[in-house]
Amino acid sequence: MTPVRPIRATIPLDEARALLREAAVPLDRTERIAIADASGRVVAQDIVSTVDVPPFDRAAMDGYAVIAEDTFRASADDPRSLRAIDRVFTGQISSTTVTRGTCIEVATGAPLPDGADAVVMAEETDRKGDMVRVMTPVYPKQHVGRRGADITAGQALFTPGIVLNPSRIGALAAIGLVDVLVYAKPVVAIASTGNEVVDPGQPLEPGEIYDINRFTLSAVVEAHGGRAQVHRAVPDDLDSLARAIGETADCDILVFSGGSSVGERDLLYDAIDRAGDVIFHGIALKPGKPTAFGRIGTRLVFGMPGYPSSCLSNAYLLLVPALRRLARLPEHQPMTVRVPLARRVISTTGRHQFYTVRLVDGTAVPAFKASGDITSMSHADGYIEIPAQTDIVEAGQTVEVKLF
Repeated sequence: MTPVRPIRATIPLDEARALLREAAVPLDRTERIAIADASGRVVAQDIVSTVDVPPFDRAAMDGYAVIAEDTFRASADDPRSLRAIDRVFTGQISSTTVTRGTCIEVATGAPLPDGADAVVMAEETDRKGDMVRVMTPVYPKQHVGRRGADITAGQALFTPGIVLNPSRIGALAAIGLVDVLVYAKPVVAIASTGNEVVDPGQPLEPGEIYDINRFTLSAVVEAHGGRAQVHRAVPDDLDSLARAIGETADCDILVFSGGSSVGERDLLYDAIDRAGDVIFHGIALKPGKPTAFGRIGTRLVFGMPGYPSSCLSNAYLLLVPALRRLARLPEHQPMTVRVPLARRVISTTGRHQFYTVRLVDGTAVPAFKASGDITSMSHADGYIEIPAQTDIVEAGQTVEVKLF
């Protein structure tokens, strides 16, 4: 029987993060996608407009297109009378030119008719038949959206590295683009390990458990710019692990859960070491100490703990930063709240702790139960981080809660 092999040395969390950052090289692969699918994607080209936006002078209000000078000194007591000679709606072009003493009724967004240089709001007029009395003066260009006021032809809109959001996608649509070149999403292969792991929906035999980690990890990957590639559970033997490594050669990141601890059948360390290089094994972290990280060719390989809370918390602390760096996304900045801790928390000195909490009546209530309990996470609103040198956080102390 193979003896238990303890993790003899752990590294601080900050050192692990630094090693991850060094190993995670942003991807150069690109793809062209429809702008309708581009939210959250990272631009991979210079985007320069070939058109003016708007492409014509347009009415900014419902009212009348006029020659501004015709309205000078107009008032309710002494209105200026103009003759309406046409009506223009959006998408229409008037064939009539505004001349002195005339006006054209226009809708918001309609092209400004030739000859006009301003728009009087409808509320500032009184119309009877073709005659329009103007009771407020306007100056040239008033209530007119000028051609190119938003974007001009030749203007650089975005450079590589910009993350597209709804308004930026709107700008792409405004200049007539239907697709855009973006950086490819990192492909993250995910596999649970263990002879006891079975798919949800299957009957459980004695000693078996449902696979949790592949679903939590997939959700994290999809939320942070990656494309999850899910594999079936891998049995606890070197040949099966080697085969799984070979079957994921096209991924950018390979994440195993389970098999990174110290038991006789926890063989992931050996599998990574045989196929590539182990960068570290063991972090001074609670939960999540038995975490391995390495490289196989160009692939980054994570060996996450099998316990669901440990696996998911390490996904937030370690996988997310590496994944977002590959995807060229900015560092994740979770929403935070500062509230008092409801009850004293005793931590493990020497290990950085990821500790889940619920927000109840303006306080942070401890929610962590055990590394193997997924409800330590699912019944929590967020987490606090307790530094390695801190062993007690007293009730009433203000803590920063990072929200999920």
